[in-house]
Amino acid sequence: MPWMLFSLLIFLLLLVFLYCRRTRRKNEPPLDKGFIPWLGHALAFRRDTAKFLSEMKDKHGDVFTVCVAGHYVTVLLDPNSFDEVMKDNVHLKVSRQRQQLMENVFGVCLPNMEASAEKTFMKQHFQGVHLDQLDASMSAHLQELILHHQCNQSEWRRDGLFSLCYSLLFRAGYLSLFENKKNVNEVYQEFRKFDQLLSKMARRSLEGNESETILSSRRRLWELLSRTENGGRDERKSWQDKYQHFLQEEGVNDEMQTKAVLMQLWTTQCNAGPTAFWLLGFLLTHPEAMKALQSELRGLTLEDMSPQPPSTMETHSTPVFDSILKETLRLTAAALITREVVDYKILHMSTGQKYHLRRGDKVCLFPFLSPQMDPEIHQEPQTFKYDRFLDQEVTTKHVFYKNGRRLKYANLPWGAGSNVCVGKHFAITIIKKFVFLMLAHVDLQLCEPTAGMPPVNPSRYGYGIMQPDGDLLVEYRLKLNTL
Repeated sequence: MPWMLFSLLIFLLLLVFLYCRRTRRKNEPPLDKGFIPWLGHALAFRRDTAKFLSEMKDKHGDVFTVCVAGHYVTVLLDPNSFDEVMKDNVHLKVSRQRQQLMENVFGVCLPNMEASAEKTFMKQHFQGVHLDQLDASMSAHLQELILHHQCNQSEWRRDGLFSLCYSLLFRAGYLSLFENKKNVNEVYQEFRKFDQLLSKMARRSLEGNESETILSSRRRLWELLSRTENGGRDERKSWQDKYQHFLQEEGVNDEMQTKAVLMQLWTTQCNAGPTAFWLLGFLLTHPEAMKALQSELRGLTLEDMSPQPPSTMETHSTPVFDSILKETLRLTAAALITREVVDYKILHMSTGQKYHLRRGDKVCLFPFLSPQMDPEIHQEPQTFKYDRFLDQEVTTKHVFYKNGRRLKYANLPWGAGSNVCVGKHFAITIIKKFVFLMLAHVDLQLCEPTAGMPPVNPSRYGYGIMQPDGDLLVEYRLKLNTL
């Protein structure tokens, strides 16, 4: 026992030493270590990332370094300086934290596979001619699910809007990419249980029986996605078949292939449903936005929502719809962009200031806070305004300013440059088609006419589109007449 107490004392003294040793050097960003040695601001960061970083921004400005569980993270919140991070592949690398997330949450370890090879594969299947094929498949499945989901056109049904959107879009996505009708319902149920606890698992903050629940769901999903469980797909090769063939060529064994498939299932399906929920929810709670969108969509067809060649893009232009989607994403897209400093770097700010970054530290961008929720860029940033991205001529507004300077990035839900989401165009098309089908073919109304949108679940900050803390109850039925 004395030796254990002595070891604990030595450990605590070591933490205090390391904590006190780090001081701000000349030309480094402001340093805020918090009051707890080693732990620093970890608890506040994990509890509500947006609130914590907003408080740090008010205290230190657009760039600062904080201590989070032994790591020193420099947070950059000046959107005109983002390229200094996103375009630097020499001094900055994708953080090892991503690999740790892959291993801890999905059980995926692919040490011999180049990330660029996987990105090339994804581009081949979510862009170009393959995008048209996926678009056609998703459209067919969405129509089947929405138009034939109800058995009685005159019967009103009641559900949570989040549950309804997530269920329909997940099933359509799974049937399009995995082409297995026999287990789609069980996969969805297990996926929702897994997804609900994913952010807590990633942050190592599971409580009570939550660990048992998510591990059980993960094991069952591995079983459902394995080759032995997928004999019910169509004869032609599905996207899953092609992805597993790619992994096999990269030397990945069958067990790890299944784990990687689950990771891709989450990556491709975790954001569409929540985005559709927020968009339809904002429409239902803002009648003026619903009226403007319905007016724009009148006379259009589902095919008009598909990607158009540049020469015909203006034929079916939907600036109001595009503005509503951009505004929805501005309010709800909250991913963290993290890089590791692998070599000493000088960070050149757009203001002309220069900050030195230490090797071994991390750099983090949080576009949700700035530019998306920055009041100097977007007036009343907490408020949904369907026409925020429209100019006076009701065409798309591209130009925004901060402190008199034009911004390159006023909204960053998809990333930017070489880091832009590979499936961006596919996601935009599918969300627009889903909303179009719902408005054209479904009577959808709030159960409580004065209901407002539920708050966000703060544990989801950093993991893509935010999810609600609760749901929005709606009633729906198939329409007798369409738009």
